[in-house]
Order: sequence, then structure tokens, then C-alpha cells
Amino acid sequence: MHFTSEQRLDDGVLEREFTLGEIPGILWTPASASASTPAPLILLGHPPLGLRKMYPRLVARARHSAAEGFATATIELPGSGDRPRWPAAEQARADLRRAMETGEPVSDEIVDALVLPLVDKAVPEWQAALDALLSLPQIGGPVGYSGGVISIGIRLAVVEPRISAAVLFAGSFVPRALFEEARQVTIPLHVLLQWDDEGNDRQAALDLFDAFGSKEKSLHANMGGHTGVPQFAGDAAAQFFTRHLK
Repeated sequence: MHFTSEQRLDDGVLEREFTLGEIPGILWTPASASASTPAPLILLGHPPLGLRKMYPRLVARARHSAAEGFATATIELPGSGDRPRWPAAEQARADLRRAMETGEPVSDEIVDALVLPLVDKAVPEWQAALDALLSLPQIGGPVGYSGGVISIGIRLAVVEPRISAAVLFAGSFVPRALFEEARQVTIPLHVLLQWDDEGNDRQAALDLFDAFGSKEKSLHANMGGHTGVPQFAGDAAAQFFTRHLK
């Protein structure tokens, strides 16, 4: 991990950009974090729109988490931002847009082509980032995962034992194979669902929640579209992490 820039935000949060090989990322640590009192870590997932575009939302989440004593970190997803594009993924996005514009059902083939390669590549990168982050003296466990592409969160929850709890956003297409993996998830889950999300199959989201194997799981459904998550829902997610990571 190589840090490329550093700034102290006005609330005392330290923001550092880094690279991990070819992967850019950002780490935020609260002012209270030190080698003697390392902060628990939350990995901030996000849609594959690029860190520059997602930065305002990510830094808001990071500052909110820092106020509760958490360090947070995120990385650029494969094929996003300045990272090399995937022709197959670009074609899958075009196929998805065409299906949605014409009102056709989105086929399993389109969803698989769009999501599965992303999950297969992104999850090992998140694990490599976690290795590097937990080696820093100001960062400690336990670790949570929050938001982003829900299929990435599912796979991480299954294969990464260092993740103790997750907040997942039901708002993206999920391949059928990931429904089966969801049955293997056992960590505590807090799932957010926007009831009127025009791009999300509500019944599929409910079926996915039912599939999760966790003994402790909660579904928080709110009225509104994809970007209308109310502030109190975010506060409830923060309280969930406080219960399980502190």
C-alpha cells in the first residue's frame, strides 16, 4: 500500500488516498485512532461508477462513521474510474440498458455477464486491501462491510472470515448463483430496501433476504426511489455497526 495524498478534514478526520498495485483507494481515520487505540474498520462498497463520481457520498458516509469511532476505506472497482475497461462488461451494460429501455425482461444471461465477472475480480481485491489496511497501526478489527454492489457483499461475507457484520443495500441485480451463496452467509446482516426503487426487482430483493442463512438479520424497507434512503435509515445502520463491531 502506497499513500499518495493526505488531508485533514474540518472535523478532524484524516483522509488518505492510496494505491494498492493498480488499485486506487481512500482511507479515512477518526482523530481518535492511534496505535494504542486502533479504530475498527468498515469497508465502504459503492456502485461501479468511479470513485471521483461517488466521492461526495463516500466521504459523507466516512465522516458519519468516524463520528462513531470507525475507520473506513474504499477501493476503485474493476473496470471503473481510470482502471481499464472490460469490453464484455461494457457489452453487458449496453444489453441491460436496451432491455430496460424497451421494457423487456432482463435475462439471467445479461445479469450473469454483468455481475459475476465483477464479483470474481473485486472480492480478491477487497481481501488484498483488507490485508494492507489491517497492517496499519491505527486500524484494528473487527471489520464490517457496508453498501455497494450487493453481490460483492454476499461473496465477501461467505469467503472472508475477518468480516463480522454487514449492511447491504438491496438495489442491484443478483445472479441466481449468488442466491445459493447467500444461504451460506452467517454473519449479522442489516439490509436496506427502497420500496419504490424503479431499477430493483422488489420481490427478488425479498427472496434474497429470505435466502440469507444468518440467524440475526433485519430488513429495513422505506418508501422512495433508489437514491431516497432516509437519514434515519443510515443512523440505524450506524447503530447496527456499533453493536457488532465495538
